Amino acid sequence: MSFIINLILFILILGSIVFVHEFGHFIFAKLMGVYVYEFAIGMGPKLWRKKGKETEYTLRAIPIGGFCMMAGEDLEDDDLKKVPKDKRLQSKKPWQRFLIMFFGAGNNFIFAILLLFLIGLIWGGTSMEPVITSVTKNSAAAISGIESGDRILEINGHSISTTDDISLYLAIADPEEASDIKVEKEDDSVKTYSVQPKKKKVDGEVVYQYGIGMVQEKEYGFFSAIEFTYKKTVSIFKQMAITIGYLFTGGISISQLSGPVGIFSIVGNQSSAGIMNIIYLIAFLSINVGFINLIPLPAFDGGHILFILIEKIKGSPVNPETENKIHTIGLFLLMLLMIVITFNDILRLF
Repeated sequence: MSFIINLILFILILGSIVFVHEFGHFIFAKLMGVYVYEFAIGMGPKLWRKKGKETEYTLRAIPIGGFCMMAGEDLEDDDLKKVPKDKRLQSKKPWQRFLIMFFGAGNNFIFAILLLFLIGLIWGGTSMEPVITSVTKNSAAAISGIESGDRILEINGHSISTTDDISLYLAIADPEEASDIKVEKEDDSVKTYSVQPKKKKVDGEVVYQYGIGMVQEKEYGFFSAIEFTYKKTVSIFKQMAITIGYLFTGGISISQLSGPVGIFSIVGNQSSAGIMNIIYLIAFLSINVGFINLIPLPAFDGGHILFILIEKIKGSPVNPETENKIHTIGLFLLMLLMIVITFNDILRLF
């Protein structure tokens, strides 16, 4: 039964994020007068369809992904269906195309911000102050001299402003090497400790433990919710930027990424922790989806935006056929990447 519940949650979570993303493209395409062939949630065979005046709305069998098919993405199809040229994507001004492409991710960001605000308003927002509230006896941190009440200022030279920063920079640090942790003591003195995490096996997996804990107080009220939303949104964006940067520089390998199967496992873990955790997971994934889509690579929204910027720089549009071919190749490579990530997810399950 728990598997079925987790599967339903997984479909609802991914479905909501995809819907919000594609609706952003859809609504701005409509506002800018672009002909939309189909607005689809899911991939594969159609389970349900409804034909509007212009657009076909569909629900497809595989609950992963979705799309907003606009005139201008397939030139031959546009000609066959005799779509007026002024209703094709390429006929629109650069700023109009930018808004259409950006507001898929833009909608994801807005959606996430609203969810984080809802969490802060109903359940209260954590202060996120990077102050250590507990140190495990005989742990790596305790042995080095770190104490409860210390405020972490830097980890390996990286400035720390929230508890999320601590998790991030310890996660990307080389666990085989000691990490330099600069703290402000309760007497206002500043000290730097070299902490070598202890290697242990937990449930068959190797983990590296520092032995510090941070129990954050809850703050309630409208303005506290706004502050929490701002800090958490900035924190997630920072995590994404640094993670993507490390991925491109080799600091993080593709094998460490998660796809749909990995997300399903996370949903299973979070579902037992309560509705607040599920809402936070949706917000976190929504920002992730939006951020990744803005990476300036072919097939991503950021790739389309890059071509708009190239057009502005060179003073003339890129040949539509050439651009479409580049995006098609990019989509093929993206699908290969998704297959590799999914395969790695499956291996981790066993």
